[in-house]
Amino acid sequence: MAIFKGAGVAIVTPMNDDETVNYDKLNELLDEQIAGGTDAIVICGTTGESACLTVEEHLATIKECVEYVGHRVPVIAGTGSNCTRDAIAMSKKAEEYGVDGLLCVTPYYNKATQKGLIGYYTAISEAVHTPIIMYNVPSRTGCNIQPETAAYLAKNTKNVRALKAASGNLSQIAKTKSLAGDDLDIYSGNDDQIVPILSLGGLGVISVLSNVAPAKAHAICQSWFDGDVKKAAKLQLEAVDLIDSLFCEVNPIPVKTALNLMGKRVGPLRSPMCEMEEKNVERLKKSMQAYGIL
Repeated sequence: MAIFKGAGVAIVTPMNDDETVNYDKLNELLDEQIAGGTDAIVICGTTGESACLTVEEHLATIKECVEYVGHRVPVIAGTGSNCTRDAIAMSKKAEEYGVDGLLCVTPYYNKATQKGLIGYYTAISEAVHTPIIMYNVPSRTGCNIQPETAAYLAKNTKNVRALKAASGNLSQIAKTKSLAGDDLDIYSGNDDQIVPILSLGGLGVISVLSNVAPAKAHAICQSWFDGDVKKAAKLQLEAVDLIDSLFCEVNPIPVKTALNLMGKRVGPLRSPMCEMEEKNVERLKKSMQAYGIL
């Protein structure tokens, strides 16, 4: 069984003015996402500023999310690390809290070899029972899960179940799916590649776009599942300019700015994230207005 099918939101972590986590606002966002048709919540991922949260905050935010969502939709927790022991420790705690899945990014900065990646994911798999989504985002980590490695892990571990594919390389994603087959579910990690990856047998997207347009991101996937390929492609293409603007500076700077522009009051970013350049704010505003969300 897939962990989820459709559009899962890589949700932001809202902050108070003093940069503490705003759990009341998080719960508001969770309600809005679920009401908007979001198919899963991905908490404490890249978009959730996980790299800037303390371990205590990271775990407390996962726990709050699981308890508040209350099984309305699946909750997937970001628990990857560049230290295998830390990834295991966070994954075990998230499992205790009752998450439905674990999103484990490749080790960043230390750039593991393919053998090292097999060891990393196998060790996490052996420590927990919860399904694991590997997260491949080489532009941020300097580490790329090769198709043969992803297929090996899917076939030789008990619970490495899926891949969040954010390499941007559709040829690599196609080869991964061809090698892994039904042993590995694939989710797009790029909002501008939802339909292309669905066409390769993907099950949906882990989405930044969903933060500001949950119903639209869901509709792209659902139209595809309903067999309306033309509508899915139309919705995908209509969102391209906004998606480009949401990544005109490093994620999650633009999406958090967008939510604040929409009056969601998600608060500041934590350093080294910083406020957007004014010219990029204007670009973002224009894209949001053209898309009808501002």
